[in-house]
Amino acid sequence: MKRSLNLILLISAFVFSCQPPTEKGLKDIFQDEFFIGAAVNGRQVNGSLAKADSLLNLHFSSLTSENGLKWSNIHPKEGEYAFEFGDDYVRKGEEMNAFIVGHTLVWHQQVPTWVFQDQEGSFLSKEALQDRMNEHIATVVGRYKGRIDGWDVVNEAFEDDGTWRKTQWYLILGEDYIAEAFKKANQVDPEAELYYNDYNVWKPEKRQAILKMAQNLREQGIRIDGIGMQGHYRLDFPSLDQIEAAILDIHQAGFQVMITELDVDVLPRPSDFDGADLNISIEDSEIWNPYTDSLPSAIQEKLKNRYTSLFGLFSKHSDKISRVTFWGLHDGSSWLNNWPVRGRTNYPLLFDRELNLKVPFNND
Repeated sequence: MKRSLNLILLISAFVFSCQPPTEKGLKDIFQDEFFIGAAVNGRQVNGSLAKADSLLNLHFSSLTSENGLKWSNIHPKEGEYAFEFGDDYVRKGEEMNAFIVGHTLVWHQQVPTWVFQDQEGSFLSKEALQDRMNEHIATVVGRYKGRIDGWDVVNEAFEDDGTWRKTQWYLILGEDYIAEAFKKANQVDPEAELYYNDYNVWKPEKRQAILKMAQNLREQGIRIDGIGMQGHYRLDFPSLDQIEAAILDIHQAGFQVMITELDVDVLPRPSDFDGADLNISIEDSEIWNPYTDSLPSAIQEKLKNRYTSLFGLFSKHSDKISRVTFWGLHDGSSWLNNWPVRGRTNYPLLFDRELNLKVPFNND
């Protein structure tokens, strides 16, 4: 582990203490280890959100599109594309000289129903859906060829027990839909890195299924460069050992490791939901939304310790990890304000709702 103790102290002091704007940003601290990324929305890349530009420029060396390049937003109707966000997003990344990630080409969520159906409402044939998927990938990847550095080609294709998620992609195209998506993305832009991305990769059964799929692609001569481990964690779960085992397994299998979608949920949950299954949605109540005004100092301390230990682990394996990306720029834009309970006030990121670094207590 390189400079592990000093690094942990540095993270703790930097991330959770007052720092003048002239101080080093996160990207500078980790410039020799991995990219530091943020998932961004339209207002954060088109100049309409105050302070977003300075925050992104100071702290981040990579950008990921949070929702703007998902099918329902960029390709809402058959034959109709909406590239305004994508163009702003790529332009902003280029201005920052950032590593730009496109998220995501094939996913079972945020896909219009027309994608899987004909004009009469019947499900498409395998050939017709394959053509539709290929056309989408060709158009979107083709527009940003040579400008987007890496693509999350397929997102969340497996259940936590390692079985295939029974999405319309799977039910109509079968297991081969993943291979076909990677082949098409590589054909359109052979220079862009290509990834598979999923949550709860720390679970052995799921991880084994993902690696079996990825190794099978390579055996077929299909390029897949890395596995994105979504970092939707809680204050005390999963354990560092579980996360570390996943990093080691992916690396030993010969794939690049990315920590994607990093956040730490500080709120209680009605049940032990893990990961990011958007089908889970529970009405708000005071029981599950206890910190509407501010986060208690004891929870702030736990959040600081969690991030410090996570980055200590990531630094330990910086020879295996190419990127660590936060899922959102600040607390106010986090999806965890609405998952798994809608309408909550959550505090899962390093920057508060005013886009300032958090100061939970005096580190002195």
